[in-house]
Amino acid sequence: MRVGLFITCLIDLMRPEIGFSVIKLIEGTGFEVVVPPAQTCCGQPAYNSGDRRLARDLAEKTLREFEQFDYVVVPSGSCGGMIRAHYGDLFRDDPELMNRFGRLRGKVFELTDFLVNVAKVQLQPGEFAGQVTYHDSCSGLRELGVKEQPRELLAQVGVAVTEMKGCEHCCGFGGTFAVKYGDISTAIVDEKCANIAASGAGAVVLGDLGCILNIEGRLRRNGDSTTRVLHIAQVLAGDV
Repeated sequence: MRVGLFITCLIDLMRPEIGFSVIKLIEGTGFEVVVPPAQTCCGQPAYNSGDRRLARDLAEKTLREFEQFDYVVVPSGSCGGMIRAHYGDLFRDDPELMNRFGRLRGKVFELTDFLVNVAKVQLQPGEFAGQVTYHDSCSGLRELGVKEQPRELLAQVGVAVTEMKGCEHCCGFGGTFAVKYGDISTAIVDEKCANIAASGAGAVVLGDLGCILNIEGRLRRNGDSTTRVLHIAQVLAGDV
Protein backbone atom coordinates (compact mmCIF):
# COMPACT_ATOMS: atom_id res chain seq x y z
CA MET A 1 0.00 0.00 0.00
CA ARG A 2 1.14 3.52 -0.76
CA VAL A 3 1.57 6.29 1.79
CA GLY A 4 1.66 9.89 0.64
CA LEU A 5 3.99 11.84 2.93
CA PHE A 6 2.90 15.42 3.56
CA ILE A 7 6.32 16.65 4.55
CA THR A 8 5.27 20.15 5.82
CA CYS A 9 6.87 23.46 4.91
CA LEU A 10 9.04 23.67 8.02
CA ILE A 11 10.56 20.20 7.73
CA ASP A 12 11.14 20.63 4.01
CA LEU A 13 12.85 24.01 4.36
CA MET A 14 14.48 23.92 7.78
CA ARG A 15 15.01 20.36 9.06
CA PRO A 16 14.87 17.93 6.12
CA GLU A 17 16.70 15.31 8.19
CA ILE A 18 13.46 14.84 10.14
CA GLY A 19 11.76 13.91 6.88
CA PHE A 20 14.31 11.18 6.22
CA SER A 21 13.67 9.78 9.71
CA VAL A 22 9.94 9.73 8.96
CA ILE A 23 10.49 7.88 5.69
CA LYS A 24 12.72 5.33 7.43
CA LEU A 25 10.04 4.64 10.03
CA ILE A 26 7.18 4.22 7.57
CA GLU A 27 9.15 2.12 5.09
CA GLY A 28 10.22 -0.07 7.99
CA THR A 29 6.58 -1.09 8.43
CA GLY A 30 6.33 -2.33 4.84
CA PHE A 31 4.51 0.60 3.26
CA GLU A 32 5.70 2.32 0.11
CA VAL A 33 6.34 6.02 0.78
CA VAL A 34 5.78 8.66 -1.90
CA VAL A 35 6.63 12.34 -1.40
CA PRO A 36 4.67 14.28 -4.04
CA PRO A 37 7.14 16.87 -5.35
CA ALA A 38 4.46 19.44 -6.17
CA GLN A 39 3.00 19.59 -2.65
CA THR A 40 2.99 22.97 -0.94
CA CYS A 41 1.63 24.49 2.27
CA CYS A 42 -1.45 23.02 3.95
CA GLY A 43 -2.92 26.53 4.08
CA GLN A 44 -2.98 26.97 7.83
CA PRO A 45 -1.15 30.35 8.00
CA ALA A 46 -3.55 31.80 5.45
CA TYR A 47 -6.57 30.25 7.18
CA ASN A 48 -5.60 31.55 10.60
CA SER A 49 -4.95 35.01 9.13
CA GLY A 50 -8.39 35.19 7.53
CA ASP A 51 -7.31 34.73 3.90
CA ARG A 52 -9.88 32.11 3.03
CA ARG A 53 -9.32 32.37 -0.73
CA LEU A 54 -5.64 31.49 -0.48
CA ALA A 55 -6.34 28.85 2.18
CA ARG A 56 -8.92 27.20 -0.08
CA ASP A 57 -6.59 27.27 -3.09
CA LEU A 58 -3.90 25.52 -1.05
CA ALA A 59 -6.43 23.06 0.37
CA GLU A 60 -7.61 22.16 -3.15
CA LYS A 61 -4.02 21.62 -4.24
CA THR A 62 -3.38 19.37 -1.26
CA LEU A 63 -6.52 17.41 -2.10
CA ARG A 64 -5.39 16.94 -5.71
CA GLU A 65 -1.90 15.86 -4.72
CA PHE A 66 -2.87 13.36 -2.03
CA GLU A 67 -6.29 11.84 -2.77
CA GLN A 68 -4.65 9.08 -4.84
CA PHE A 69 -2.93 7.45 -1.86
CA ASP A 70 -4.08 4.70 0.49
CA TYR A 71 -2.93 6.78 3.47
CA VAL A 72 -1.54 10.25 4.06
CA VAL A 73 0.93 10.67 6.91
CA VAL A 74 1.78 14.06 8.39
CA PRO A 75 4.71 14.43 10.85
CA SER A 76 2.98 17.43 12.42
CA GLY A 77 -0.18 17.65 14.48
CA SER A 78 -0.59 21.23 13.33
CA CYS A 79 -0.70 20.51 9.60
CA GLY A 80 -2.60 17.27 10.13
CA GLY A 81 -5.14 19.12 12.23
CA MET A 82 -5.56 21.76 9.54
CA ILE A 83 -6.34 19.14 6.93
CA ARG A 84 -8.67 16.97 8.98
CA ALA A 85 -10.42 19.60 11.10
CA HIS A 86 -10.65 22.67 8.84
CA TYR A 87 -10.72 21.70 5.17
CA GLY A 88 -14.41 20.88 5.53
CA ASP A 89 -15.06 24.51 6.44
CA LEU A 90 -13.25 25.67 3.31
CA PHE A 91 -15.11 23.24 1.02
CA ARG A 92 -18.57 23.44 2.57
CA ASP A 93 -20.11 25.36 -0.36
CA ASP A 94 -18.89 22.86 -2.96
CA PRO A 95 -20.50 19.39 -2.76
CA GLU A 96 -18.00 17.84 -5.19
CA LEU A 97 -15.00 19.02 -3.17
CA MET A 98 -16.70 17.98 0.07
CA ASN A 99 -17.23 14.46 -1.27
CA ARG A 100 -13.60 14.19 -2.34
CA PHE A 101 -12.43 15.58 0.98
CA GLY A 102 -14.66 13.14 2.83
CA ARG A 103 -12.82 10.28 1.16
CA LEU A 104 -9.43 11.84 1.92
CA ARG A 105 -10.10 12.81 5.52
CA GLY A 106 -10.26 9.27 6.87
CA LYS A 107 -6.89 8.47 5.30
CA VAL A 108 -4.98 11.34 6.94
CA PHE A 109 -2.96 10.46 10.05
CA GLU A 110 -0.41 12.16 12.24
CA LEU A 111 2.81 10.13 12.22
CA THR A 112 2.62 8.47 15.65
CA ASP A 113 -1.10 7.79 15.26
CA PHE A 114 -0.37 6.04 11.96
CA LEU A 115 2.45 3.96 13.41
CA VAL A 116 0.35 2.80 16.38
CA ASN A 117 -3.15 2.45 14.96
CA VAL A 118 -2.59 1.66 11.27
CA ALA A 119 0.85 0.09 10.92
CA LYS A 120 0.64 -1.38 14.45
CA VAL A 121 4.40 -1.18 14.63
CA GLN A 122 6.51 -2.96 17.23
CA LEU A 123 9.81 -1.11 17.41
CA GLN A 124 12.99 -2.54 18.86
CA PRO A 125 14.82 -0.92 21.78
CA GLY A 126 17.39 1.59 20.58
CA GLU A 127 20.53 3.19 21.93
CA PHE A 128 19.11 6.55 23.01
CA ALA A 129 20.49 7.34 26.45
CA GLY A 130 18.93 9.47 29.16
CA GLN A 131 15.49 10.58 30.19
CA VAL A 132 13.20 12.77 28.14
CA THR A 133 10.09 14.77 28.78
CA TYR A 134 7.30 15.10 26.23
CA HIS A 135 5.46 18.19 24.97
CA ASP A 136 1.98 17.62 23.56
CA SER A 137 1.29 19.97 20.66
CA CYS A 138 -2.03 21.80 20.82
CA SER A 139 -3.35 20.65 17.44
CA GLY A 140 -2.11 17.10 17.73
CA LEU A 141 -3.74 16.68 21.12
CA ARG A 142 -6.97 18.59 20.67
CA GLU A 143 -7.75 18.14 16.98
CA LEU A 144 -6.29 14.69 16.33
CA GLY A 145 -6.39 12.97 19.72
CA VAL A 146 -2.65 12.33 19.81
CA LYS A 147 -1.64 11.71 23.42
CA GLU A 148 -0.72 8.13 24.28
CA GLN A 149 0.59 7.16 20.84
CA PRO A 150 4.00 8.91 21.10
CA ARG A 151 4.48 7.70 24.65
CA GLU A 152 3.71 4.12 23.63
CA LEU A 153 6.27 4.32 20.83
CA LEU A 154 8.95 5.84 23.07
CA ALA A 155 8.40 2.99 25.52
CA GLN A 156 8.88 0.48 22.69
CA VAL A 157 12.36 1.87 21.95
CA GLY A 158 13.23 1.95 25.65
CA VAL A 159 13.12 5.71 26.21
CA ALA A 160 12.03 6.75 29.69
CA VAL A 161 9.59 9.67 29.78
CA THR A 162 9.45 11.98 32.79
CA GLU A 163 6.25 13.99 32.50
CA MET A 164 6.67 17.72 32.97
CA LYS A 165 4.14 20.02 34.58
CA GLY A 166 1.81 21.43 31.96
CA CYS A 167 2.84 18.98 29.24
CA GLU A 168 -0.46 19.70 27.47
CA HIS A 169 -0.06 23.49 27.66
CA CYS A 170 0.78 25.53 24.56
CA CYS A 171 4.43 26.38 23.90
CA GLY A 172 3.46 29.85 22.69
CA PHE A 173 4.18 29.35 19.00
CA GLY A 174 0.80 29.01 17.34
CA GLY A 175 2.15 29.96 13.93
CA THR A 176 1.40 33.62 13.30
CA PHE A 177 0.33 34.01 16.95
CA ALA A 178 3.98 34.27 17.96
CA VAL A 179 4.41 37.16 15.53
CA LYS A 180 1.20 39.01 16.32
CA TYR A 181 1.39 38.63 20.10
CA GLY A 182 5.10 38.43 20.82
CA ASP A 183 4.94 39.39 24.49
CA ILE A 184 2.26 36.81 25.27
CA SER A 185 4.07 34.16 23.23
CA THR A 186 7.31 34.82 25.11
CA ALA A 187 5.61 34.52 28.49
CA ILE A 188 4.05 31.20 27.46
CA VAL A 189 7.28 29.69 26.14
CA ASP A 190 9.20 30.88 29.20
CA GLU A 191 6.80 28.88 31.37
CA LYS A 192 7.24 25.87 29.09
CA CYS A 193 11.03 26.12 29.31
CA ALA A 194 10.85 26.35 33.10
CA ASN A 195 8.71 23.21 33.23
CA ILE A 196 11.16 21.38 30.98
CA ALA A 197 14.04 22.32 33.26
CA ALA A 198 12.11 21.34 36.38
CA SER A 199 11.44 17.87 34.96
CA GLY A 200 15.14 17.08 35.15
CA ALA A 201 15.11 15.51 31.69
CA GLY A 202 18.03 16.04 29.37
CA ALA A 203 15.82 16.31 26.30
CA VAL A 204 12.31 17.32 25.33
CA VAL A 205 10.65 15.31 22.57
CA LEU A 206 7.71 16.48 20.49
CA GLY A 207 5.99 16.01 17.17
CA ASP A 208 5.77 19.49 15.65
CA LEU A 209 8.71 21.39 14.20
CA GLY A 210 7.04 24.74 14.91
CA CYS A 211 7.05 23.91 18.61
CA ILE A 212 10.63 22.63 18.33
CA LEU A 213 11.91 25.87 16.82
CA ASN A 214 10.05 27.98 19.38
CA ILE A 215 11.13 25.99 22.44
CA GLU A 216 14.69 25.43 21.29
CA GLY A 217 15.12 29.08 20.38
CA ARG A 218 13.92 30.25 23.78
CA LEU A 219 16.01 27.71 25.68
CA ARG A 220 19.13 28.89 23.88
CA ARG A 221 18.27 32.56 24.33
CA ASN A 222 17.82 31.91 28.05
CA GLY A 223 21.29 30.36 28.24
CA ASP A 224 20.38 26.66 28.17
CA SER A 225 22.79 25.17 25.65
CA THR A 226 22.48 21.54 26.75
CA THR A 227 18.81 20.52 26.72
CA ARG A 228 18.11 18.71 23.46
CA VAL A 229 14.89 19.45 21.57
CA LEU A 230 14.04 16.50 19.33
CA HIS A 231 11.34 15.47 16.90
CA ILE A 232 9.94 12.10 17.89
CA ALA A 233 10.67 10.66 14.44
CA GLN A 234 14.40 11.15 15.01
CA VAL A 235 14.28 9.37 18.36
CA LEU A 236 12.19 6.45 17.11
CA ALA A 237 14.34 6.01 14.00
CA GLY A 238 17.56 6.00 16.03
CA ASP A 239 18.88 9.08 14.25
CA VAL A 240 19.91 11.05 17.37
